[in-house]
Amino acid sequence: MVQIKEFRIVMPMSLEEYQIAQMYMVMKMQQQSSTGPEGVEVLENRPFETDVYGRGQFTSKIYHLQSKAPAWLRTFAPADALIMQEEAWNAYPRCKTVIKCPYFTKFSLTIETVHKADNGHSENVHDLSKEQLAARQVEVLDIASTSKDYWSYAVGTSNIEFSKFKSKKTDRGPLLEGWQDRCNPVMTAYKLVTVEAPYWGFGCRVEQALLAGERALFLESNRNCFGWIDDWFGMTMQKLRQLELQSDSTLNARIGNGKTTSTETTQDFDRRIHPSKRSPISSEPQDLTIVDTLTIS
Repeated sequence: MVQIKEFRIVMPMSLEEYQIAQMYMVMKMQQQSSTGPEGVEVLENRPFETDVYGRGQFTSKIYHLQSKAPAWLRTFAPADALIMQEEAWNAYPRCKTVIKCPYFTKFSLTIETVHKADNGHSENVHDLSKEQLAARQVEVLDIASTSKDYWSYAVGTSNIEFSKFKSKKTDRGPLLEGWQDRCNPVMTAYKLVTVEAPYWGFGCRVEQALLAGERALFLESNRNCFGWIDDWFGMTMQKLRQLELQSDSTLNARIGNGKTTSTETTQDFDRRIHPSKRSPISSEPQDLTIVDTLTIS
């Protein structure tokens, strides 16, 4: 049975700020989750250009997540069942991510994200049909929430109390009840998750576990986007790319694979593809649509 759920995450920042915040958050969370044989292995990180997505950044990664599997899944799945292969084309404001796992051949999970400069009240940003709208469930996630569950601890939880938090650089916060309707700037990530695991006997349980895992990941990653605002606020895209490449090398060293990561810069790519152009790609974000597709086949 295909399940459709839309998560809405309101953020106290602008669309332009969110691009920087998200990149910084991904880099730092990867560092925190990579210890010993488990974590993130970065195979490629380079600019790309296509007719469909335009220009952006391509990454190829392997996620070693064996210990994150719930106990009931480990009873019948081997250790490599949670080794995921990811290829992502991030052409901000659009993105596509494909993840594969050799063990599950029929499973598919699609995440379509639309970011808008509003406070979460847009009703059909994904242009769903009447049938899809009837099947869709909507849940608003509050980054100031302190509730925890199994997946919260599996993903990792921060200890920031946003009811007391105040940014030194931007003077934003604390996030008190009803903050979504009062803050300025404001934006919302609308994440539409479509999941299907057509396996008799345990498919529905897998689907529910994946929805719960995605919910926890969305909540924690966006909590970190705001919680780390004084770290990333004011950073340029060029500085972030430099830190990202350094982080990739560190991650691979921790995993101990000895592989080399492609580190071509956007400027090098620009000169190679468009030698007559002198300016690198603009990093100015707009009201955006991001499509992340997670497919295991």
